[in-house]
Amino acid sequence: MEPEKLYLEIINNLSDGVYLVDQTRTIIFWNKAAEEITGYSKEEVIGKHCQDNILNHIDKEGHPLCTLGCPLYATIIDGHQRRAEVFLRHKEGHRIPIMVNIFPILEENEAIGAIEIFTPNSPIVYENDLIERLSNLAMNDQLTGLANRRKLESYLEYKLRELKRFQNKFCVLFLDVDNFGAFNNTYGHDAGDEVLKTVAATLKRNMRKNDLLGRWGGEEFVGIFEIKNGYESTLLAEKIRVLIAGSEISHEGAQLSVTASLGVTLARDGDSIDVVIRRADDLMYLSKKKGKNCVSSDL
Repeated sequence: MEPEKLYLEIINNLSDGVYLVDQTRTIIFWNKAAEEITGYSKEEVIGKHCQDNILNHIDKEGHPLCTLGCPLYATIIDGHQRRAEVFLRHKEGHRIPIMVNIFPILEENEAIGAIEIFTPNSPIVYENDLIERLSNLAMNDQLTGLANRRKLESYLEYKLRELKRFQNKFCVLFLDVDNFGAFNNTYGHDAGDEVLKTVAATLKRNMRKNDLLGRWGGEEFVGIFEIKNGYESTLLAEKIRVLIAGSEISHEGAQLSVTASLGVTLARDGDSIDVVIRRADDLMYLSKKKGKNCVSSDL
């Protein structure tokens, strides 16, 4: 195989998106990963100009880069390599954060084009690789769409490390749907699944940016909340309890509702995942003993 064909074959099978433009910013090569990341096939892109705004790159302030301040064009002009965080528009319309690396294509020390290598970029970057590893695993519960137990445990491990290093307070909530077995026996498992999905939707819609709520297993849910003061955790748990009790599902012409028992505890220095979960779980069982549909806290 000729060297040029070999190089193109290698580039075409990279996991990063790669495209080449000539001096007029006409796209002359578009690899398979670029197709997968953007949704555009090479037939839709090759021959088009960057300034045609097909990808409509913007920066985090929303400035259009393809017409104003294009780093690809700047590299063609001055021959310097560039690296930038931008947002491209997928063919379906949504925005994807990407990291771009741009290199000049030189001939006799003159830029005759440029190559851009782009990689999907996570909007949240942590100082260690713990959360990065999460993206390589199946981390969502299939029924509810919330985080599953594996993701909860991994995130809790991260928060415990953060607590140890920076003393960032957080609490752990353990929630169990009351009388769920009897509900299933009375109305059937399909109705039971709808209850779990309704509880999950209530949790999801009341989750803040740095919180994580997920399904621990069965009818049990766990929440991890950043807080500034200990009393916040009890207020959060009480809010969730009230919202769940006020939610309903339609079943065979009837409106059905459930309640939940909750336990909430503040994470402490020296806690392990098992210790803090067990403490929250014990508090949840205390709520069951009190008569259910209530919150127990050790604060």
